[in-house]
Amino acid sequence: MPFTVHGLAVSQGIAIGHVHLVSRALLEVNHYHVAQKYLAEELLRLDDAVATVQGELMGLKAAATSGHTHSEVGAFVDLQLMMLSDPLLIDAARELVESRRCNTEWALVQQMELLVEQFRQIEDPYLRERQADVVQVVERLVKVLLGHPGHLPPKRRDGLGTIIVAHDLSPADTISFRDHNIAGFVTDVGGPTSHTAIVARNLKIPAVVGLHRVRDLVEDDELVIVDGTRGLIIVAPDERIVEEYRLRRSELEIERSKLNRLRDAHAATLDGETIHLLANIEGPKDLPAAKTANADGIGLYRTEFLFLGRDTLPDEEEQYEAYRAVVKAMPGKPVTIRSFDVGADKALNGSHSRIEPNPALGLRAVRYSLAEPKMFLTQLRALLRASAHGRLQIMIPMLSHAQEIDQSLALVEKAKAELRAEKIKFDEGIQIGGMIEVPAAALSLGMFTRRLSFLSIGTNDLIQYTLAIDRSDEAVVHLYDPLHPAVLKLIAGTIATGARYSLPVAVCGEMAGDSKYTALLLGMGLRSFSMHPGNILEIKQQVLRSTLGELAPRVQRILKMDEPARIREAVERLAT
Repeated sequence: MPFTVHGLAVSQGIAIGHVHLVSRALLEVNHYHVAQKYLAEELLRLDDAVATVQGELMGLKAAATSGHTHSEVGAFVDLQLMMLSDPLLIDAARELVESRRCNTEWALVQQMELLVEQFRQIEDPYLRERQADVVQVVERLVKVLLGHPGHLPPKRRDGLGTIIVAHDLSPADTISFRDHNIAGFVTDVGGPTSHTAIVARNLKIPAVVGLHRVRDLVEDDELVIVDGTRGLIIVAPDERIVEEYRLRRSELEIERSKLNRLRDAHAATLDGETIHLLANIEGPKDLPAAKTANADGIGLYRTEFLFLGRDTLPDEEEQYEAYRAVVKAMPGKPVTIRSFDVGADKALNGSHSRIEPNPALGLRAVRYSLAEPKMFLTQLRALLRASAHGRLQIMIPMLSHAQEIDQSLALVEKAKAELRAEKIKFDEGIQIGGMIEVPAAALSLGMFTRRLSFLSIGTNDLIQYTLAIDRSDEAVVHLYDPLHPAVLKLIAGTIATGARYSLPVAVCGEMAGDSKYTALLLGMGLRSFSMHPGNILEIKQQVLRSTLGELAPRVQRILKMDEPARIREAVERLAT
């Protein structure tokens, strides 16, 4: 009999296929004694396994950065490569083999369990999440040691796809599935920012995560439907349900193909208002996607990805080249580059790394920049130099105090003075803006409007801080609600204040790229959306169907509501 299991929708679309269960049993390894005369041979097995996995990960990294997959995926693989050279994992396992004369598989799993327990004690959510990477790396090593063929499913000949059902998936696993007719991903754990979610969205594969013990509810080769839009899976559907979902999938595919025809259409509402649709990127390698979608410019360039996953920081020249490449690739169009936003879920390596009791509330974003003025000044010089090549704007993240703006602007002036003295060109009129990501900023906009040239609302963090929930914590992620009345009031208030002072306001968080919220944001007065390039055409379609004169009064009525169910129903009606 068919039944439904609900989880978190993290990658839209509908998949119909047969289950391929990914087991974790590989980590339940045998323990046996190794005779002294075979000890060298056992250690050689460990070295060979490490070399093999390094080769696998390097190959997957090359695939991930080949232009079709998000750069963040490559960063995840880099992290696992670093773990392969971490003495706390490999050297410690080697010592176990030598001192206890045990087999390599058992030594690796013992050391993995020790490290996982240490990670569980860390309050930093980013570092705590790394326990999953340790498990995934050891699982790959054990697989090689046991000669296991891996997780890859056989290719089906019945025309149906394969639905991968796993406890969790490493980025490396997910990339390796790319060429195996994978229709969907389903996992026990995870949230909107988990590895599986990010990779699935990039590969445009429907995915539902956070289904807890879903592996106990399905059987290998069983037929399931994955509804990545509604966040549910249907197990053992009958023919009537399958036919209904086939029809819905066909409709979605037709809609998707129609979207491509909108590429060169002018983004304007039915009553003639032009709406700017910009792209969020993480480096020059994301530019082809922005150009394919014909983005009106770059609304958010996340520069921290230049700094993460490496032992030495990028110097001024390396940063300048990265920023210049983006500006030159978007001639005549605005490029908004955010100064580095490290801390919390994005930590630096080496001497710049630090453990904080509560990193989401600690030294991150502009606070980190001002605590490291030499590093910040280097970035500002690189940004100013790149501004000579186009319409570059600098955006400061997570501002909450006037002195943070003043100190940032003082460093900008210092960088300008240095460049003038060195007779290096830059845009003297370069605009400096700030991100509204904390309630304190959204509730005291006067100090921003007097000092800055533009604002951008980072809805991901604004929602997190307004509702006091850690969006990386699966225990509370269900409380993450973009339609909470407090969140809506802060967003609408920021947009209205910007309009009052003729200060441009954009939204660059996930809400901007989610078509469920397009009419709502337009009705609030938003005229500039910045999002993942893959979402631009879908948002353009919503814009082309909208009439601002009708939306504005309806949204004002929504902003007076405080019952979540009524708000949700009213927002859904806006889009119809």
